[in-house]
Amino acid sequence: MKTALLRPEFGGRREPTHALAEATALGSALGLKIAFQASLRVRNRGAPSLFGAGQCAEIGRRLTDQCIESVIVDGDMSAAQQSSLEALWRVPVIDRTRLILDIFAKRARSREGVLQVELADLEYQRARLVRRWDHLERQRGATGFVGGAGETQIEADRRAIELRIEKLRRRLSKIVRTRALHRDARRRVPFSVVALVGYTNCGKSTLFNRLTASSVRAADMPFATLDPKMRAMQLPSGRTIILSDTVGFISDLPTELVAAFRATLEETASADLILLVENAAHPEADHQLQAVQATLHALGIIDSPPIMRVRNKIDLMTATDKLRLAAHHQPALSALTGEGLATLTRAIDVALRPPQAVERMILSHDEGRCRSWLHRNGVVVTEEHSSRGTEITVRWSPEQKGRFHTF
Repeated sequence: MKTALLRPEFGGRREPTHALAEATALGSALGLKIAFQASLRVRNRGAPSLFGAGQCAEIGRRLTDQCIESVIVDGDMSAAQQSSLEALWRVPVIDRTRLILDIFAKRARSREGVLQVELADLEYQRARLVRRWDHLERQRGATGFVGGAGETQIEADRRAIELRIEKLRRRLSKIVRTRALHRDARRRVPFSVVALVGYTNCGKSTLFNRLTASSVRAADMPFATLDPKMRAMQLPSGRTIILSDTVGFISDLPTELVAAFRATLEETASADLILLVENAAHPEADHQLQAVQATLHALGIIDSPPIMRVRNKIDLMTATDKLRLAAHHQPALSALTGEGLATLTRAIDVALRPPQAVERMILSHDEGRCRSWLHRNGVVVTEEHSSRGTEITVRWSPEQKGRFHTF
């Protein structure tokens, strides 16, 4: 479908060229062919048609001349503004939130993902339903609970949406409880969980495949990963951890999506370590980092769990830029080529290594089971046998010490 892409500019600091490129990628993810794109200065966000009269007329001529079938507005619109533009141009018009919701609906595969996308979509519809029909409040034909025909219809529509939203929330709450049980089960197994987060298309899934020898879908497009994935991986020390990959973030991520996907994103909040993957070669790397951090803060992830920044895609950088990254003393790598991967796994190993204490104990001759446990968990430093029993020096973490005294 031939589509026009329009970005309203309100004097923001983001470079319009990069913003349009991102929106074009979002449109392409839905199979839309962007016939032309433009960044337009908007003076009044609340204008009835969002854009000025002259701008609307010029765009209308281009739509007709190029036989364009739809328009994407890379920003938020009210329902009234959307209706006004559709009446002027006689083609469907969607905003950025609707575009992202449609991508999520297309990519959702798991039962949980489908439910979360539907919930987000209904929340979006409900908000626009209210705005679209606000004028009917002034057209009441009676008082009390009796209203005009239009109000009766809008109330029926709103009630149907709210009933469906409530049903979806109940179903998702069961999934939340199941996920909590799974997390509790994992805590009883000595495996740390490391979560990958980052801006969409920063290379998380490629890195996930590299680290876990998996083959999850990794594509050069926004939101290639939607449903969470978890796999085991081994660190240089020999210990096993669980690596988690989930949906990418994006600037101006719809609040409906953040709310609906909170159950999935709670996996990130409960991780032992977060790897914040960045596309270091992207010209808007700083902007993307700020967008991810803002989303993490919205999820309540501020000081815990600890976050390690990982600069990805250095294969697209010059030698000078690589040296600049090295000065930050943070892992820099290429998930595509494998360069720098060993440095990252060592850094993860160090970050997850618990504080350890050295202690000395004496086990009686009949405490062979305790001695066996210490050797099996690799905490024995030295061991001497005497008439009093077995004198053992151990190096262990508080968690290992607690398990020893309760096993």
